[in-house]
Amino acid sequence: MPHKIGFVAISSSGHEDGYNSNELMVHAPTVNGWRSPRFCLYPQEIVLQMVERCRIRKLQLLAHQYLISTKIEFYISESLPDHFGSQHVDRFRRLGYVSLSDNQKTAFKARELKSVHVDAVGKYLKLTFHKNHVNRYNLYNQVALVAVNILGDPVDYKETFITPTKDKLIDHYLGCSPDDPALDGTYIGKSEVISPLDDLAFDMYQDPEVAQIIRKLDEEKHEAVKLERYDFAKKLKQAIADLQKVGERLGRYEVEKRCAIEKEDYDLAKQKKLQMDDYRMKVYKQLELHNLLDMGMIRKFPEFPLEPMDHPSRLQQEQKVLEVESNRLSEKVHLQEMPQANSKLQHRTAGKPKWSPTPQPSPAPPVRLPSPRVDTGSLPYDERPLPAQSKPSELGSVSQQESNEMPAVNTDTSPTSGSGIAGEPEPLTEKAFREASFAIDLFGEALVAGAYSKTWSYREDALLAVYKKLSTVSDDISKDELKNMLRAAIFLVRKAIKDKVSSVFQASLKLLKMLITQFAPKHKLGKVEIAHCVEKTLPILLSKTGDATTHLRVAAMNFIQEMALLKEVRPLHIIPPQLMQPLKPQVAVRLVLNQIELVERLLKELGTDNSGFTIDNVMKFTAEALEHSASEVRDTAVRIIFNMYRRHGNVILHYLPPDVANIRKNVLYKSLFDGFAKIDGRPTEAEQRAHKKAVAEEAEKRKKEEIRALQEQLAALREIQAEVQAEKGKDVENSKHSKTEQGTKVPASQPEIPFEQSTVADYLDNLCIFCGERNEMFTDEGLDIHYWKHCPMLRRCEHCKQVVEIASLTEHRLTECDKKDSFGKCQRCNEAIAKEDLQEHLKTKNCNAAKPEKIANHCPLCHENFQPGEEPWKVHLMGRDGCKMNPRRMQTLQRTQQLQAKPGTLATSRPGPTGIKGRSPTTTSRIPAPRAGLNKTTSRTLNRR
Repeated sequence: MPHKIGFVAISSSGHEDGYNSNELMVHAPTVNGWRSPRFCLYPQEIVLQMVERCRIRKLQLLAHQYLISTKIEFYISESLPDHFGSQHVDRFRRLGYVSLSDNQKTAFKARELKSVHVDAVGKYLKLTFHKNHVNRYNLYNQVALVAVNILGDPVDYKETFITPTKDKLIDHYLGCSPDDPALDGTYIGKSEVISPLDDLAFDMYQDPEVAQIIRKLDEEKHEAVKLERYDFAKKLKQAIADLQKVGERLGRYEVEKRCAIEKEDYDLAKQKKLQMDDYRMKVYKQLELHNLLDMGMIRKFPEFPLEPMDHPSRLQQEQKVLEVESNRLSEKVHLQEMPQANSKLQHRTAGKPKWSPTPQPSPAPPVRLPSPRVDTGSLPYDERPLPAQSKPSELGSVSQQESNEMPAVNTDTSPTSGSGIAGEPEPLTEKAFREASFAIDLFGEALVAGAYSKTWSYREDALLAVYKKLSTVSDDISKDELKNMLRAAIFLVRKAIKDKVSSVFQASLKLLKMLITQFAPKHKLGKVEIAHCVEKTLPILLSKTGDATTHLRVAAMNFIQEMALLKEVRPLHIIPPQLMQPLKPQVAVRLVLNQIELVERLLKELGTDNSGFTIDNVMKFTAEALEHSASEVRDTAVRIIFNMYRRHGNVILHYLPPDVANIRKNVLYKSLFDGFAKIDGRPTEAEQRAHKKAVAEEAEKRKKEEIRALQEQLAALREIQAEVQAEKGKDVENSKHSKTEQGTKVPASQPEIPFEQSTVADYLDNLCIFCGERNEMFTDEGLDIHYWKHCPMLRRCEHCKQVVEIASLTEHRLTECDKKDSFGKCQRCNEAIAKEDLQEHLKTKNCNAAKPEKIANHCPLCHENFQPGEEPWKVHLMGRDGCKMNPRRMQTLQRTQQLQAKPGTLATSRPGPTGIKGRSPTTTSRIPAPRAGLNKTTSRTLNRR
C-alpha cells in the first residue's frame, strides 16, 4: 500500500532568509515553507532526495496564498551528478507539470492543495518553479511552496519493472482493463489505497503530538482487526475520530499563540498556552481512563520556536542531509543504499516503545480517576472533549465519586426528587452519553438520563428540575460557569422542543423563556448568550410550526411571536430575518403558511423601523410568496402587501410588475392594483369603466338636447326671415300706393333697410364658431380646411387624428381617443400622461398643479393656469401673449397682420346686422359660443366630414 515517503532537501536555487528549503521536510500547522529570493530569475529549482528508492504514486503540493507559481514541473532521477548544471539536465526524466490557480476568486485568503497522480521510479525528485502570478500582494515577484508530500512504495534495486504501455495505462485509469489483475504481474495490479493519515492535509492541520497518538491508535486498530477484537477496534475508531477534532483545535490554538507572539501580546500567548495544556491533559486523561493511552508512550514535542530553522525534528533531518552528502562525496555515481531501519521518517518511529493493545489482566479492578474539571466555556459544544464513560456496573460508584467533587450547585440532580414518581430512568446509551457529555458535567448523569428517558414523565421532570436549579442558582458562581449552565440547558431544551408530548413541549418553552427573560438578565450574561438561546432554538421551533398536531403547532407559533416581542430579544433582530428565508417548493404547505402568517403578525407589531424587517426583504419575500402554488399563501402575501402599501405608499410598487393591461389579465395582480386604488381613494378599473360609460351617455344626451335647441333656433330664424319678407312686401305696396295718389315723388334718404333685411342665417354663413373669424372662403369645404389646419382653438389628436378642441384635449385622450387605454390621469395636474411615463411623472412631482375649474383653466399644451371661463380660452390660445405651445396661434396672428396691411381688407368680410355694426371681422357673434359638449360634438362632426 502506498505510504508517506520521507525525504531531505539537498539543493535549491535560492531562498529568502528564514524560508529555507529544509522547511519542506516538516509538516505541521506552523511551518513557513520555502520561498524564493526577491526579484529572482526564473525558473527556480528544488531537489529532494527520498530516504529510499521508491515508486512514486502521488505527489501533493500546498501552494502559498499569494506567492504562486504559474507552473511547476516534475523531474525524477535514479542518481545525482557531482555538480548541478544545464549539462546534467539529461540525468533527470521529465514527468510533467501542473498549473496553479492565480487565487483571485478567494481574494488570496486560501491555499491551493494540488494532488498529482504519477507512476515513476527513482530516488531524486526535482521541482522546477516558473514565473509567478502577478498580484498586489506579491511585491517582489516571488514564488513559495508551503509543503510537499510524496506517497509511494519502496522498490528494491533487484526488482524488475515492466513499464506499462500507453494503452494499458489508459485502460487502467478508466477502470476497464481487459487483463485480469490477478494474472497481471506488473505493479499496476497492486493495491493503491492511501491512508488518510498519510495525506498532507492531515499533518498540516493537526497538532504533531496528537497526530502521533492518532497514528499509534490506528496501528492498534489494524492489529485489533487482525485479532478479531472488533469491540476494541470500534472503540479505537471512535477515539481516532474524536482525536482528529482535538488535534485540529490544538493546531488552531498554536497558530493563534504564534500570532499573539508576533504582535508581542504575551498575555494572550500565555492564555493560549495554558488553554492548550489544560485541554490536552484533559483529553489524555480521558483516553487513559478508557485504557486507550499510556502516558509514557507519548513522545513530547518541544514547543515550536519562532525561527523555522529550530524545528524539533530538524536536527535529525540535518544529520541525514550530512549523511547523504558524505555518501555522495564517497561515491560519485551511485549512492549507498539506505538501510532498512531508515525506511521511514524518524519522527514516525522514534521514541515509541512497544505496548500491548489490550490492558494486562489484574486481579484488582483498575482505579478510575474522575475527569478533571476544566473551563470549557469558550469552546463550542461540538469541539469539547468527550467525557469518560464507565461500565454499567461501575456507573453508580463513578457518579457518586463525581458528585462529591462537584460544586454545591450541582448536588440536587435527580429528576424525580420532586415528582414522587417511583423508579429511575433507564441508563444512557453510549451514543447519548457522548452527545450529552457537556450537560452531564453540569447537571449530573441522573438528570440528563431523565431527559433522554423513553417515559415522558421523566423527560418533563428533568426539564422542571433544570428550571428549579437555574432559578435558585447562587450569584457567587463565576460567569463562565453560568454560561456553561445556560448552554447545557439550551441543549436539553433543543431536544425537548422536538418532543411530541404536549407537556414536555410546554415545559421546554417554559424553561427557554426563563433562560431569556430571567436567568441571562439576572446574571448579566449579555446579549451574546441571549442570541445563542434564540439562534439554537428558533429553527426547531419553526419546524414545529408544521407539526400535524394542531395545539403543538399553535403553541409554537404563539411562542415565536411572544419571543420576538420580548425586550431582550427584539433589539437583536434575529427572528425577522430568519422568517424572511426563501420559501422552498418542496416544503409542506402548512409549514410555509405558518411562516408567512408569522411574518404578517410580527410586521403589524414591529413595523419596518429598526426591527429586522425592511421594505426590501419583506417585499422580496412576499413577491416570491405570490407565486406559490397554495392559494392560502398567496392570500396572506396579498394582505401583507396591502399593509406595506398603507405604510409606505408607492415605494413598494418597484417590487411588483407594472400596472398594464397585460399584467391585469392575472386575477391576483388585478385584485392587488384595485386594492391599491381603494386605499388611495381612487376608483378601481371597473369603477372607471362604469364612470366613462355614464359620462358618454350623459354627453350623448346633452348632444341630442343641443341639437334640438339648434333646430329650434333655426326654426325661429326662418320665422323671422318670413316676417321680414312679409313686412318688406307691405312696405313696397304702401310706397307705390302713396306715389299714385299724390303724383309726386317723395325724396327719401338711404335708410338702413338692407341691414335690417339681412337674416341671422346669412350672418352664420362664412363664420368659424370657435375662433370667430369670418371669411368668404369659409364654405363647407373651406371650413373643413380651416378646422383641419388653421383654427387656433382646435388641434389634431396625434393618436387618432381627430380634430378636437384644445380645451377638451385631456378629456378626449382619457375617454374618446382610440388609444385611451394607454393614458392615465395625473391627480396633481389633471393631464393625460402615457402610462409608461406615469410612474416617473408621479415620482418627480415637477408638474404644474391644476386648480379647480371654477378658479382657473389649465392648458394641456403649456401646462399654465389662467382665468376661468370660455372667453379666457380664446385670449390664451389666440392672443399675442397667449399660449407659446400653440403653433396655430402664430399662424393666425401673421395672417391677420397681412390682411390688415393690404387695402380693402374688410372686403373679405360681409357686413353684419345692425346690432353688430362697426365690429371687426374677428369679433364674436351675437349668438353665444357653443358649450363644451357642443365643442366635442362639433369635433366629431368635423372628423366625419
